[in-house]
Amino acid sequence: MAVDTTTAERAISAAGLAIMPRWVMPLVRTGTIAADAFFAAVGFIFAFWLREGKSAFADGAGIWSESFLPYVGILAFAIPCRVVTLALAKVYRFEGPFEYSRELARVFGASVISSLLIIAWAFMFRGGYLYRDFSYSRGVFALDLLCTLMLFAAFHLAIRAVQSGLRKRGINLIPTVIVGSNQEAEQTISELENRRHLGYRVVGFVADVGELAPNTTRLGGVSELADVIRRFNIKEVIITDNSLAGEKLFEAMMALGRRRRVEFRFAPTLFDLLPQKTSVDRIGVLPMVRLFRSPLSDAQRFAKRISDLVIASVATLVSLPIWLIAAIAVKLDSPGGILFRQERVGMDGRVFLCYKFRTMKADADESVHREAYEQNIAGEPDANSGSGDSPVFGKVKDDPRITRVGRFLRRTSIDEIPQLLNVLKGEMSVVGPRPPIPYEVEAYAVWQRKRLDMKPGMTGLWQVSGRSRLTFEEMVRVDLYYIENWSLLLDAKILALTLPAVLRGDGAR
Repeated sequence: MAVDTTTAERAISAAGLAIMPRWVMPLVRTGTIAADAFFAAVGFIFAFWLREGKSAFADGAGIWSESFLPYVGILAFAIPCRVVTLALAKVYRFEGPFEYSRELARVFGASVISSLLIIAWAFMFRGGYLYRDFSYSRGVFALDLLCTLMLFAAFHLAIRAVQSGLRKRGINLIPTVIVGSNQEAEQTISELENRRHLGYRVVGFVADVGELAPNTTRLGGVSELADVIRRFNIKEVIITDNSLAGEKLFEAMMALGRRRRVEFRFAPTLFDLLPQKTSVDRIGVLPMVRLFRSPLSDAQRFAKRISDLVIASVATLVSLPIWLIAAIAVKLDSPGGILFRQERVGMDGRVFLCYKFRTMKADADESVHREAYEQNIAGEPDANSGSGDSPVFGKVKDDPRITRVGRFLRRTSIDEIPQLLNVLKGEMSVVGPRPPIPYEVEAYAVWQRKRLDMKPGMTGLWQVSGRSRLTFEEMVRVDLYYIENWSLLLDAKILALTLPAVLRGDGAR
């Protein structure tokens, strides 16, 4: 049931929605980064002038003075280094709550770390060996830290002050919906509405029964949560209803579709319902628990993403001839597109389009595979399309939909090479659990959904452990083991075992 137009208009009016154009925040972020780069340059040049008493700029032709030339290479490194460390400290995140003290701490930490990196670069760089005998002044680096720190601190505090003022006027607020109509819901709404500088705008609440403050609109029942999120472009969902089943949250996430990023938070009285992935935040005076966090730390997630980008980029370049040959073969073999795009379920139930080389006829009916996989999840004997000695689960026996070229592509796993695009886009990882189809996930038990705690992978422990020779329950347990024991070393071992598994054709059909 969709939210009716009258309710929608009343909610928008009550919440004072004044949605900014989408281009505004990227422009602000770009301008802030450019300003930080400018301040990094100014701070270094000013520090040089304070310490040496000489100008960094040339009086005549050229840009830099003779005395500053040994420092030009250092300056070229210092500017991007400052910006990157500030970005990693999340000072360019202008959504959600902020505190001046925390902002100062982030700027201070980023400035100190980048200064250490600049010093290390200075003594390794040595002007590209043009000034190998030159002795850099330690005073310049000390003054550079002091100058840039003051510039960054003043600039970012000023930005946050402007942001706070805009939020009080209803600008730069995150559209938020409350799930529940109890006392915790009233307390949460009151806190967020009375402290607009926190960055939240309560559009309304979702509950099967009950009423809240007169100016707060009921947007629908709990079963309509996904529709409410889409209708009002909700970015934050705060749950205060302790009777809400965890399955309903997952169903709402599944129904939201691709590309939507929504944060789910629990009120502090609901700790008994928490799933595995959580983190505790604070919004004003209210403690909140953010749901569906990655099982990896920030550092681990960064390391895995970097390894994904490096491996996927190299693999894409190396496999370009295979892309070309496979594309021509698919096109000549049967009518239809070269790539097959299918909705798959990624981390936390987010749906994305998974790419493969087309291995089936263009008009293939997916209901055949759906029936086979439902049997596989249920553990029925008919789920084995192979033999007792060589079982194959989750596949259609002698599938008539597969083309001649498609059988070869599947047997060699070449059909999965386009998933490198999904890895580059950040929707998949090189190594991870197998990406399921939405109708598969609908049949999952609650414990089986934990395999969605990490990005799906092109290969994984499930593949090198037997692939389709594993029953569904065995596959899930293998995926959960991988998630709970992840490391870069484990990823490396799986990658090393993938090629032999592909050459053996383990369960590939």
